[in-house]
Amino acid sequence: MSVQKPKPSIPGPLLKPKLDTKFHIDYEWWDTNSDIELRSYLLSHLPQEERENLEEMPEDRQIDYVDPETGEVFRLDALGLALQEAAKDEDFINAQISLVDSVFRVFLKNGNKPLSPQELEPLTERPASTILKTLGGIKVYRGIRPIDLG
Repeated sequence: MSVQKPKPSIPGPLLKPKLDTKFHIDYEWWDTNSDIELRSYLLSHLPQEERENLEEMPEDRQIDYVDPETGEVFRLDALGLALQEAAKDEDFINAQISLVDSVFRVFLKNGNKPLSPQELEPLTERPASTILKTLGGIKVYRGIRPIDLG
């Protein structure tokens, strides 16, 4: 799946995230730190019938996807396209999913454009302070990490 890859995060004691600190999905984190495979987790964000359809498709099939907002063309695999389509559903981000899944879905929907807890608040309908407490600690949830913009 084609995704934007911002500058890698720089973890360490000097980085203390704040309400205006930008976060993103660090896809490299998934290579060594997750107990589940990224593809499996991404599939979990799709409706059941779409998951079943993707299980039968080859993973390496690529198609052109035109971003409806920017007109930019990306090469996506079938899973990437399915996620873009699922993200168009008004119920893709809702109160019934966990805060971490909600934030993850925001990043799936926006092409992994870095956002701060303040910017995530209206998109997830969760308080910015709660987002910061959850994502700004030592534990990394689903690869969502602060980004070094400096």
